[in-house]
Amino acid sequence: MSTSTTFTHLGRLVLAAACGIAATACGGDLLRTGRGPMMLVIDSMEATPGGGGSAGGFLLSDVQVMVTQTINGQTVQVPTIFNDTLTATIRTVAKNPAADTTQINGITLTRYRVVFRRTDGRNTPGVDVPYGFDGGLGVTISPGNSVQVPIEIVRHQAKLEPPLKNLAGLGGQGFISTIAEITFYGRDQNGNEASVTGRIDVQFGDFGDS
Repeated sequence: MSTSTTFTHLGRLVLAAACGIAATACGGDLLRTGRGPMMLVIDSMEATPGGGGSAGGFLLSDVQVMVTQTINGQTVQVPTIFNDTLTATIRTVAKNPAADTTQINGITLTRYRVVFRRTDGRNTPGVDVPYGFDGGLGVTISPGNSVQVPIEIVRHQAKLEPPLKNLAGLGGQGFISTIAEITFYGRDQNGNEASVTGRIDVQFGDFGDS
């Protein structure tokens, strides 16, 4: 075999390998959105603190709220636990804009999962951050449409367990700053799985009550 022939074969092998890597990378990005013809996209997420407050792009989660009540004729402040909620606007997008889509390509969201993480790497559930949890859904998004999906982002019981209950009365660390990672799971009417993940800042503390 001549030297020129060897280099020619080598060049073809290198080119083929490069093409394979590029195809794998591109395919990997698409596969992470599921194998169906549609993918999920989160347009926005807004969280609302329990016990009153406006929806926003981050959440100040109050571990207890002092509520004025009248007991035995006396006006007293009673510590009360409220859950916090979030509304996500989610739409479906065709992976191939030129392809025809029908209602069978609509995606039904079946559940979601919330996980809390700290940027300092201290992420032990029940010690550094609240426990993650799953919730059920039953919302169908038609091809090319969007829906608002309300979920619970901080549950009542989380504020009654460490580390959040340790913040009541400005105890413990005072505040815990986290990033909540919310993943929505679903499948289209052909059974193809789909998922999408969004993140929002959540700060826990015993904030002042008006």
